[in-house]
Amino acid sequence: MVNTTDFIKRLEKVIDHYGLSAASFSEKIGVQRSSISHILSGRNKPSLDFIMKVLSSFPEIDLYWLLNGKGTFPSKEGALQNKSDASLPDQIKTSKGISQDKTIQRIVIFYSDGSFESFESKTV
Repeated sequence: MVNTTDFIKRLEKVIDHYGLSAASFSEKIGVQRSSISHILSGRNKPSLDFIMKVLSSFPEIDLYWLLNGKGTFPSKEGALQNKSDASLPDQIKTSKGISQDKTIQRIVIFYSDGSFESFESKTV
């Protein structure tokens, strides 16, 4: 079970690390400002959806650190970088073994040092 008080401290550490306000953090992860306010005040506990939005927006945050405080933040001090804004063709068609009407949505390359790059195709 997640200790809510400790979770709030870690969430505040994330927000401070990126120099964000609670409002800008809520915009970045795609939740209402009141959701952040309620979690930070201890009124509400974070939902799984909330946790997944944080991890999706900030891939350098380790799930186990965020939930349990085990590990470090940021993991490997900047070694992990989200490259989802990198420009790829709008639609990447597959060439072998997959139906031509399917498109690749995301490519993730994992490196031996634990870092990764994530590329997302832009949908129109």
